[in-house]
Amino acid sequence: MQLPSDLGIDAVFDHTAVAAPRIRDLLPIYRDLLGGSYLGGGDNTRSGYRTLQLRYPNGGKVELMEPLAGSTFFDSFFELSRGRGGVHHLNFHVTDIHAAVARLTELGYRLHGLNLSEPRWRDVFLHPKEAYGVLIQLAQPGGPRPPEDNPTLDELLAGRGRRGNGIPSP
Repeated sequence: MQLPSDLGIDAVFDHTAVAAPRIRDLLPIYRDLLGGSYLGGGDNTRSGYRTLQLRYPNGGKVELMEPLAGSTFFDSFFELSRGRGGVHHLNFHVTDIHAAVARLTELGYRLHGLNLSEPRWRDVFLHPKEAYGVLIQLAQPGGPRPPEDNPTLDELLAGRGRRGNGIPSP
């Protein structure tokens, strides 16, 4: 598909998400070896995963993800990666998610996971078949979370993070 030079979605790269069966297995690399500082995280009980973000000295970010107990959210992803995981998606922030969705739809892109109703985080995914095998998330964040809504890393891994299910990470 030939694209015009200006798609008009005002996308800015925010982070790379890496998924594995256990976040604890990712921390020695992304936190300890590479120097990421814990920013925060929580559970998405609707979809079935736990996530946390690390920030690096240059301002770059990596999101670490794992399935919640009993979740099938990552099953096909882990099957493709022989159970180990890997890069799950790239995240880009947009200033107007509705305009981005309209423009991408107009250009004929297949979108999925459309979430436009939550004020704190609105997002949509560009299908990997449209982006040469890469899942791209476009998101319009709604502003910073209050400090009391940000668990410590130990609380998060113990299942007591934001929207935590009470079940510790494996």
